[in-house]
Amino acid sequence: MDNDKMQIEIWSDVMCPFCYIGKRKFESALAQFPENQNIQVIWKSYQLSPDMVTDPNKNINQYLAEHKGMSIDEAKGLNDQVTQMAADVGLEYNLDQSVVANSFDAHRFTHFAKQYDKQLEAEEKLFQAYFTDGKNIDDYATLIQLGTEIGLDATLLELALNNGSYADEVRSDIYEAQQVGVRGVPFFVIDRKYAISGAQDSKTFFQALEQAYNERNH
Repeated sequence: MDNDKMQIEIWSDVMCPFCYIGKRKFESALAQFPENQNIQVIWKSYQLSPDMVTDPNKNINQYLAEHKGMSIDEAKGLNDQVTQMAADVGLEYNLDQSVVANSFDAHRFTHFAKQYDKQLEAEEKLFQAYFTDGKNIDDYATLIQLGTEIGLDATLLELALNNGSYADEVRSDIYEAQQVGVRGVPFFVIDRKYAISGAQDSKTFFQALEQAYNERNH
């Protein structure tokens, strides 16, 4: 952790469609921010559905219909809206292919990646795997494949997954979210002073970055 840099902490869940959209909007703001080399982004784990049971045979429309008590058509309508929102920021969502999966082990994977300064890449890979590629993010073989694609050691990663490593780190992030007052994700905390909830537009993120950075350095 680099104490000289201003920290942005992002609580997020891999299976949250607004988290991936929010990630893109935040990245757009960060890319335009002149002092972005002095910013450190830290991803934090959060589970929207901790009790979700992974079921590769069930698609996200079915899950949403059951979970929210709506018809399949209504669920599909909601997902079509989200897919359009994603397209507006350059993301391709194939939600009818998304595998209903508990995200706990995916979060353990990101904490493993963090030890090797690969957390940002791990988050991107997971989102892409879930929303675009229709992969099961609760499957160890899938996680190991994603890990090798970003240069992580497959043997060490497999060992960590099988050992239950980094479970405490995931739980700690979730506990911390409760302390900070996170009610939903994505949730962005800037320099431990400003909080932004939801996939806001890039301008909102940019203004918050600017304000926090100026206050920090004056």
